[in-house]
Amino acid sequence: MATTGLRDLKKARTRRLIAETAARLFAERGYERVAVSDVAREAEVAEQTVYNYFPTKERLVTDREEQVQDRLCDLIRSRPPGVTPAAAIRGFVLEAVTGIRSIPAEIWRGELGYLAAISPTVHRLVLELTGRQAAALASAISDTTAVAPEVARLQGIALAAVFQIIISDAGHRTRDGQSQAEIADELRPVAENILDELDRWLSVSAPPAQR
Repeated sequence: MATTGLRDLKKARTRRLIAETAARLFAERGYERVAVSDVAREAEVAEQTVYNYFPTKERLVTDREEQVQDRLCDLIRSRPPGVTPAAAIRGFVLEAVTGIRSIPAEIWRGELGYLAAISPTVHRLVLELTGRQAAALASAISDTTAVAPEVARLQGIALAAVFQIIISDAGHRTRDGQSQAEIADELRPVAENILDELDRWLSVSAPPAQR
C-alpha cells in the first residue's frame, strides 16, 4: 500500500510539473509557438511521458477544465433534495474565481482564459470544451432531476456558460492589463449574480427524482 501511495504521489507531481511547465511556456511564447517536445525538454522528461499524461497538445491547456467538469457533475449528482444544480455548484465556482489570485504570475498568461483571448485556436478549444461540459452537466441533471431531456440540455448549456463567461472575462481583462487581484475581485460579483439568476430559474423545475 505504501508503495502504491508513493507511486501515485510521484505521478501527481510529474503531471503537475508538466502542466505548469507548459503553462509557463505558453505564457512566454504563445500557444502556437510551443511544441510538446519543448514542454518535455523544459520539464526534463521524455516526450512520451508528456503524452502519457496529456494525450494531445490541446489537453495541456484544457485538462484542468476537464477536471472541473468532473467536479461539477459530482456536485450536481450528490446535491440534497430541494437544492438546484446552480446552488450545488455555487461554492465551487466562487472558490475558483477567488483562486485566480493565487495562480503563480509566471503561468497566469499561459492559462486557458488569456490564451483564448489572443489565440483563435485556443478560443475554438474553449468553445468545444464548453459544449462537452454542457453535455456532461445535462446528463448529471437528467439523472437526478425530474425534467424533460430537452430541459436538462438547456440547463446544462446554461451552467456550462457560467465557466465560459468566467474564462472569457478573465482572459480579456488580463489582455487589457488588469491584475489577477482586480480580476478576482471584479469577477466574483459577476459570478454571484449569474448563479443567483440561474438558481431562481432552476428552482421552478421539478424536485430531484427519487434515487
